[in-house]
Amino acid sequence: MPDTSRETLPAAPAPAPADEPRGCLFALSQPPLMIFLGVIGCLLLMAAVHDLFVL
Repeated sequence: MPDTSRETLPAAPAPAPADEPRGCLFALSQPPLMIFLGVIGCLLLMAAVHDLFVL
């Protein structure tokens, strides 16, 4: 027969919060990523300058 009692069980304690989740700002602070983005930005800038000012 199924248990139909209305007694509530004590709640389990909440797990201790771990370190704060690392988001986008943490990822952007990584040197390899910033070097990669800098190189891509320079290439885009050079292409734009070439299209605008070079015949």
